[in-house]
Amino acid sequence: MSDFSELLQEAEKLTTNLEGTSELPKVERSLRQVLEASNELYSRVAQTGAKDIQANLLLGSKGIDLPKIVQKLESISTKRTFEPIEPVEDLDLSSLLENEVRNCILNVVESGYSSCLKSVYENAWEHQAGEWKQEKRKILHSMIAPSGSFLELGSNKSIFMDATPPTTPFLGTSETLYASKIIEYNGNVTKNSPQQDLVSVFTKISQEFKDAKVKDMWEMLKYMIDLPPFPHSDDPIKNRYSKPVINALVNRGKKYLEDRYKTYMNNIINENLTMALRGGIPGTYHLVKSFVGIRLQGEYYGLNDGTIEDRPIWPMVYYCLRAGDLNAAIYCLKRHNSDFREIINILQAKINNAPPADYAKLESSVRFAYRRTVRNETDPFKRIIWSVLGCCDIVDEHSEVARTADDYLWLKLSLVRTDYDKEDHIKYEELQRMILEEYGESHYDASNQPHLYFQVLLLTGQFEAALEFLARIERYKVHSVHMAIALKELYLLGGPYDPSAPLISIDPMDPKPARRLNIARLILIYVKKFEMVCLNEALHYFYILRNINDSDGVNLFKICTKDLALETKSYEQILGKVQRNGIRSKGLVDQFNSSSITAENIAEITADALCKKGLFEDAIELYDVANMQEMTLNLLCSLLSQVVQLPAQAGSLRDRLQQKSNELAERYEREGYRSSTNIVISFLKLKDLLTFFDYYHSKQYNLALKTLGDIQLIPLQSHEFEERVKGFDRLSIELCKVIPDVILATMNMLFAQYQKLKGNEYLPSKFKNDASENQLTYLRQQAKILTDFTGLLPYRMPGDTNSRLVQMEILMH
Repeated sequence: MSDFSELLQEAEKLTTNLEGTSELPKVERSLRQVLEASNELYSRVAQTGAKDIQANLLLGSKGIDLPKIVQKLESISTKRTFEPIEPVEDLDLSSLLENEVRNCILNVVESGYSSCLKSVYENAWEHQAGEWKQEKRKILHSMIAPSGSFLELGSNKSIFMDATPPTTPFLGTSETLYASKIIEYNGNVTKNSPQQDLVSVFTKISQEFKDAKVKDMWEMLKYMIDLPPFPHSDDPIKNRYSKPVINALVNRGKKYLEDRYKTYMNNIINENLTMALRGGIPGTYHLVKSFVGIRLQGEYYGLNDGTIEDRPIWPMVYYCLRAGDLNAAIYCLKRHNSDFREIINILQAKINNAPPADYAKLESSVRFAYRRTVRNETDPFKRIIWSVLGCCDIVDEHSEVARTADDYLWLKLSLVRTDYDKEDHIKYEELQRMILEEYGESHYDASNQPHLYFQVLLLTGQFEAALEFLARIERYKVHSVHMAIALKELYLLGGPYDPSAPLISIDPMDPKPARRLNIARLILIYVKKFEMVCLNEALHYFYILRNINDSDGVNLFKICTKDLALETKSYEQILGKVQRNGIRSKGLVDQFNSSSITAENIAEITADALCKKGLFEDAIELYDVANMQEMTLNLLCSLLSQVVQLPAQAGSLRDRLQQKSNELAERYEREGYRSSTNIVISFLKLKDLLTFFDYYHSKQYNLALKTLGDIQLIPLQSHEFEERVKGFDRLSIELCKVIPDVILATMNMLFAQYQKLKGNEYLPSKFKNDASENQLTYLRQQAKILTDFTGLLPYRMPGDTNSRLVQMEILMH
């Protein structure tokens, strides 16, 4: 066993080896300190958990001391950035001032951040609200009427028959024909010349379209406009549902169907001349006799009451009524041996326009006979005659006789009564509703027979619904537009009170099922395809809208012309241009001149719109056309103040404005200024400053300084100093904007002249004289005047203007 000395040597040896071979520091801790460190380590591990232990192990393997990093991060304070500074003792003046400065900076930053955030939120919500407003307007246009109530469009569904083909920007044959008549018509309107109604005009040219359906549609419309006079100041829908107009519409609809049926009978007879045996005797009776001989070939059974000239009596009477010849029907009845006094009497009463009371008695007599005996008759022609003349049994469709849509419509129109005290009749509004909403497009197979559906709508007085339906069919759109124009000029088309309404709408205040057609929207849709290349034709269509005003009371012709000018930018072609001699060249709108429509007021609203878009250069030209001198000069001064200091460059905005300024100055000096003195002074000074900067940029400093002296804007002499300082307050904002550039340019010229003179100091003394020294002194004085003038101006100079001025002044000493 080794003694104590050997153990001591071994311990010292181990200690020496440990200190010499390891880089670890010596740990001098007591047992208590080791215990405390162990407890601390245990508590830390227990709090952080296994994940933090794994993180320590992972980062520790890479040589990273995680606890030390955490301590450093915790020691970082945000107090010196964006948190308020803690107050300090009042006695510590330096810390107090430092804190106050920091707090002021933080307050500025915070207020700037808050205002910026608020502005961002406001702009974002404003943009969002604008988008929602547009979407709501689209929805409301399709759902509500101008009165604000919800539309009730019924059960019918729109059928879009034709896919819209690609359009050409030019007028086709039919469009050109229509446009020529519109131009001719508008010319007569502006000259107050007598003219034919557009329906008659368009009906004539429909012969040239080589389309029988289009010709029939115009003929139909011509029948339906033959109405009794009515006040043009009243609403067309209100007039249409008055008793006289309803009666007239019913009669005109029946008249068209009757004349059409007479033509049909003639065609059938001409196709079967051998069977017809008509002979050469004219008249409805012989026409019907021949037609019945062809039509009734054992097809009908149960015919009663015998014949006349080998033709059954009731078919003869019915077809006479269907052809609209009441006298021929009476002739048939009188030729028969039987006594049909009640039918003859009511037919004669119709012919003689008997008083309503007398006619009602005759109608009651016919109705009584129908209910007593005729209702049970086997002869379908007899039943339909009694039903039509006595207005009874309206639910019976009489399908054995009324087999076509024309026959059905004629039957229903014959049963329409106004102010009728009996229940057994058809109201005009009920007939309209049944055709438009109950039957609708699908019942009439409108996709394949658009002409038929248009016919039943038009002949029942539903002009707006008929035209809107026709406008949805591409090949008929052009005809629909011009039918609407023709009806509008005759005050027969019902339009919405709000020109921004949808194409077709319902006003709940109107009798159902009345519709309102927005002709403004219809015309704009039609004109859209050629307005860019056919300006004259587009303006003539817009002129149709001259009597329609928007919500601000401006007529739509002006608004549409303004929009056309903005879109095409053909301002001179549409509105004309003021020449150098002060005379305005005529534009396309001059052909429509009247007390309410002039090129000047259209140019004014167009210029206002250009200003809102920021197109001030174009607006200047149009304000000049509008003869608004003050607005012209005001805008010109605003633009000149932005470019006057720039170097001249051909074709630039500055170059164009300079040419315009010279032109206007020359003209206004000749004609006289009609603007405020301040604007005129600003304009003239800015015009002269253009010349000043031209000289400056071309280094013609003497001419530039002479021009500047004539402008009298800044002091160049000591005796001018006080006057220029006082006069600054009277300058317009446009002139104030260019003062810094003028002062800098002037100081640059003075400094350049000073350097040029200083360069002569190195010449031999025989070339020097006192004049050059005096000139240097004079330039230094001028520079001093400029810096003093700048310092006294109640205007914040942009950028480093002041420092540059002072620097150049110092370099001149």
